[in-house]
Order: sequence, then structure tokens, then C-alpha cells
Amino acid sequence: MPIKVGHIPDLNYEPFYFDMERRGIQLHQLASGALGPAAENGEIDGGPVPLADCLRLEDRFKYVSGFCVAAWEKSDSMFLHSRVPIADLEGARIGIPIGSDTSAGLLRALLAFKHQVRPQAYVTQENVTPEDTNDALLLEGDQGLRRRRGVRGYPYKYDLAEEWNEWTGLPFVFARWMVRRDMEATEAALLENTLYVGLEEGVDTLFHLSEPRASLLMLAKDVVDYIQGYRYFMGLSEHKSVELYRKYQVQLSTINP
Repeated sequence: MPIKVGHIPDLNYEPFYFDMERRGIQLHQLASGALGPAAENGEIDGGPVPLADCLRLEDRFKYVSGFCVAAWEKSDSMFLHSRVPIADLEGARIGIPIGSDTSAGLLRALLAFKHQVRPQAYVTQENVTPEDTNDALLLEGDQGLRRRRGVRGYPYKYDLAEEWNEWTGLPFVFARWMVRRDMEATEAALLENTLYVGLEEGVDTLFHLSEPRASLLMLAKDVVDYIQGYRYFMGLSEHKSVELYRKYQVQLSTINP
């Protein structure tokens, strides 16, 4: 049976998948928010699991070495677009895309503990659009990347990873690679080795062979600059960031909304 891996098609996840299909690893394309549930339901053996899902799956899944997706100073793809300054979002309605648990958790922590702001509601929607009546909206992934220069009608823009870095001095970890705890050791070793190849050759390929991405409104140089802002292996700062995020999520569980 081939190893079944969740494939998130966003640009900042691309390096990992560079050598997988050649090695017989089966890729299942999934939105970021669908990867955790797919792993939990046995549809895939593993993948880059969003941080919010990592924290609840640790009893059934294990981390693949230190592979992760983390933004150091800014994400350029996870934004809060607001009609008013962030400090004025008290009592506001904020649109949140379905499946954005990690970024929504970060946003809640930033508003509650950094800005001391309590919105009226976080409105979870299938598709968050500027035409909605919300006071602010959260966009992430390639959708956030396409709108990185701003959204009409929402003059205030906040990169949430940048907000986190300014507040804590730490990178923000979006996802970590996990696999089933009962995965055969040989399969886990194959996946780990493939990820190392992706980390080295996949990133290098994006740097040297990158082409414009019209769908993302990016020139080749923009792609390189974007990828250079990410880290793909856990260091001390990333571990500290994960534990701090975990602490804030525990505190938020006692706060409404």
C-alpha cells in the first residue's frame, strides 16, 4: 500500500512535495483546514497538519522530525482586513473562513491578549468575501496571498504573523508534519527522507526555476521573496512559539466568543 499524504496546494507548501510522486507516495489534494480531519478519519497517513489540529492529534499521530511551515517576520498570506483600526474592533463582527482554526486561534489571541479587544462574534463562513457585512475579514493561504496588497472597502490590513512576531519576538508556526503513530518504521523513514530532499532541492528549484504565478499576481522575484520568508524545520524559536500558542489557546477556551 502506498503512503497517502495530504497535499496542500498553497505556494508556501510546495517545496515538500518535490520528490514524493517519484518515490511512490500518493498525494491527496486537500485544503489546509481539511487535512487534520482527513488524517483523523484515516483517509491519509499524514501530512503538514495545521497547528491547531496538531495539538489535538498528538495522542494518535507523531511528528516527522522537525518539518514544519513557519513564517519568521511576516507571512504575506495571512491577513486581517478591517474597516477600522484593529484597536477599534471591540464589539465587531469578523468573518472567518471555514477550516481556518489555526489562524483564527492566532487572531483571537492577538485581539484578546495583545490588543485587549473583544469582538462581538467570529462569523464562520464557507466563503469570506468583501461584500459581506462584517467589520473585518480573515484571509489566508493562496487566497490571502492574492489579496496581499489590500481589499477594497477594508483600508486597514494586518499581517497576523507579523503581529505575532512584533509581540513575542518569535516566528509563527502554521503546520507541522505528522504521521500515524502505527505507521511502519520503513514507511516513516521513506517519508522523512523524501521531506529532506524536498527541503533542499524543492526550495532550491523554486529559487532558480521560479516562473510568474499569474493566479497569485506574482512575478518570479515575488515568488522567491515569499518563499525566503518561510522556515521549514523547527528550531528553538519555533518550539517556543508552539508552546506559547498552546498556552494562549488554553486561556482562550475559557473566554467567549
